[in-house]
Amino acid sequence: MQSQNISDIIEAYLKKILADNEQIEIRRSEIAKLFNCVPSQINYVINTRFTEQRGYVVNSKRGGGGYIRIVKVQFLDDRDFLEALIENVDTQISQADTLAIIQKLYDEQILSQKEGNLILAATSPQTLAVNNKQLEEQLRAQILVAVLERLRYEIK
Repeated sequence: MQSQNISDIIEAYLKKILADNEQIEIRRSEIAKLFNCVPSQINYVINTRFTEQRGYVVNSKRGGGGYIRIVKVQFLDDRDFLEALIENVDTQISQADTLAIIQKLYDEQILSQKEGNLILAATSPQTLAVNNKQLEEQLRAQILVAVLERLRYEIK
């Protein structure tokens, strides 16, 4: 069995709280103390695991009464969700952000695991096979947007 790292544990903890609430407010130092880690670890988890691509909006307030607010984005329907994803994909997208979007589509039961794996294969660095990172990310973004637009029109 694969052991979880601290980032996975913190993510699971926050998602468990979010399962019962649409939003949470946390204090970075309190969560760091709870997991016996440095506050920057909490920043890392929030910045990488609670992104718009994964269906979250994060706001923060600095200072003595500061907090981090994580809001689970709720869409009226799948079409709204797909439109938001299309707007969120820039002219370039990394493989990691693509994976996050595909995972969210799978979690929302818009894609099957097989369909998600096919899209990931089509957008992988090996498939795109260009020696220019910027061009690779542009091609990936174009493919992903085309897939998202197709999905949007198929949803009734």
